[in-house]
Amino acid sequence: MNQDKRRPILQHLGELKGRLIKCLIAVAVGIGISFPFCPQIFEILKSRAEGIDLIYTHVVEYLGTYMKLALYCGVALALPFVIYQVIMFISPGLKAREKRYLYSLMPAVALLFISGVAFAYFILLPPALNFLLTFSGEIARPLITIENYVSVIIRLLFAMGLVFEIPLVMSFLNMIGVVTPQWMTKNRKWAFVVAFILGAAITPTMDPVNQTLVAAPIIILWEMSICLAKLIQKRQRRPVPSEFEAPTSPSH
Repeated sequence: MNQDKRRPILQHLGELKGRLIKCLIAVAVGIGISFPFCPQIFEILKSRAEGIDLIYTHVVEYLGTYMKLALYCGVALALPFVIYQVIMFISPGLKAREKRYLYSLMPAVALLFISGVAFAYFILLPPALNFLLTFSGEIARPLITIENYVSVIIRLLFAMGLVFEIPLVMSFLNMIGVVTPQWMTKNRKWAFVVAFILGAAITPTMDPVNQTLVAAPIIILWEMSICLAKLIQKRQRRPVPSEFEAPTSPSH
């Protein structure tokens, strides 16, 4: 009896192991693709901070940063495949309707992530870097290491990419009945508080301007989630004629 119970668990662990290996292979492929383009990616990231001269203070610092950047880019390229593997792993535990919902939302994952990265790159980074690099005034001259610069920028880009997935996550939770638009509306004030907490955690600065630049899109995304949830709820309540309903016979 115990062996019968252990067999499904071992099967799930075996499947999990296989999918993890596939994800690691996808990341490795992404790293291989990204590696030759890291110098160009460095230039793209550096272009957000005009007039800054990056330095490195350790013999292996630039090489380590180069490898780290390739790893970040490899993960970004493999992200759609990784998400697909996660969905395939959890899909057997979902109902047929929940699977349809999940599959219908998949194309939006990459689009929203790219939108978040673009927002951080074009809107958030210039004022944040300008504040950080000019705050000292004439007291000190910034000598920024390439490792520190790349780590801060990549962390910000990834964080905003994930934040932009909020409408997708909330829409799916609404579709499967975990949350409702009424609950989301009722807890709007707490969502605003969390938005500013995330703004303080994500931004490398402590000034309220840059924190608001992060919190504002989170609040907008929450409001979009409420609107989407209401549309989904209205659509789910729409009566659908049953295919097993017998046709009414014409009266004579």
